[in-house]
Amino acid sequence: MITTILGIETSCDDTAAAIVENGYIISNKIANQEVHRSYGGVIPELASRAHQQNIIPVVEQAIAEAGITKKDINAIAFTRGPGLIGALLVGTSFAKGLSLALNIPLIEVNHLQAHILSNFIIKKNEQKSIPKFPFLCLLVSGGHTQLVVVRDFMEMEIIGQTLDDAAGEAFDKCAKVLGLPYPGGPFIDKYAKKGEPNTYHFSKPDIKNYDFSFSGLKTAFLYFIRDKINEDKYFIKDNLNNICASIQNSIIDILLDKLIKVSIEKDFKEIAIAGGVSANSELRQRVFSEGKKRKWKVYIPDFEYSTDNAAMIAITGYYKYLNNEYTNQYITPVARLKI
Repeated sequence: MITTILGIETSCDDTAAAIVENGYIISNKIANQEVHRSYGGVIPELASRAHQQNIIPVVEQAIAEAGITKKDINAIAFTRGPGLIGALLVGTSFAKGLSLALNIPLIEVNHLQAHILSNFIIKKNEQKSIPKFPFLCLLVSGGHTQLVVVRDFMEMEIIGQTLDDAAGEAFDKCAKVLGLPYPGGPFIDKYAKKGEPNTYHFSKPDIKNYDFSFSGLKTAFLYFIRDKINEDKYFIKDNLNNICASIQNSIIDILLDKLIKVSIEKDFKEIAIAGGVSANSELRQRVFSEGKKRKWKVYIPDFEYSTDNAAMIAITGYYKYLNNEYTNQYITPVARLKI
């Protein structure tokens, strides 16, 4: 018997839909919203309107690419939160309406849990290793930076998190200071490849336990750039590669210091990373490098599943479907939903 799940993701500025069959991804479609680039960030009202325009064609494309019809779908999984409330409302309302029309179950999905479970996304006929429970996951995105112990598909415990800003926000805000386009993280990654990471040094926060902090680093970077420009107005232009490599190195150092600390103190050898920042090439390389040194088994989602996507919603929905974890038509989105 084939179990088919439609996943819908509308937490921020990407409208996405995907189809899972018996645990395998067979289609994954995303409509990006370029309108936000000129504003230097996501405008919630514009995001909501774009989701309304995109959701029907994106879902239709995902179903068509999978080679199925709506009647083949067994359940609909959707992002309940966290995210922008207006954007979440579009996906939630569409999922509720379609589940009523097709008379099939509705499954709510936590966006953060889905990022973690993106490590279980497998395509048909693909040979891929997946994490063994329990494992430690570093979840890094624009809005969240957390260390999570994953004991089962739906049993997760946050043991460390940012006390202020997230790593992804630090990348984007530092990029903005440099005058780079939004989203800035990928541009820092791009220019850092040509730079020397030890050219400039920034102080690291001294945070106890397994928590993170990036606000101090952002402030230090802002003042550093301001002072250098006062000395030389061409400082950024002449040193962009080295600046990007140095700030990227500092952010990754902070992330890896805590990841290593937990792995040692709690004896974890199964290590995963997830979230939008897991697409950063230097972070990926350094996690694999630490893995070889410390005999970790490292798991990182493919690039297409690192940033927001519906495949991770669909695969999470699939595992919830197997446990009969359904929701009802009274469900509402939650902007600050926690794991």
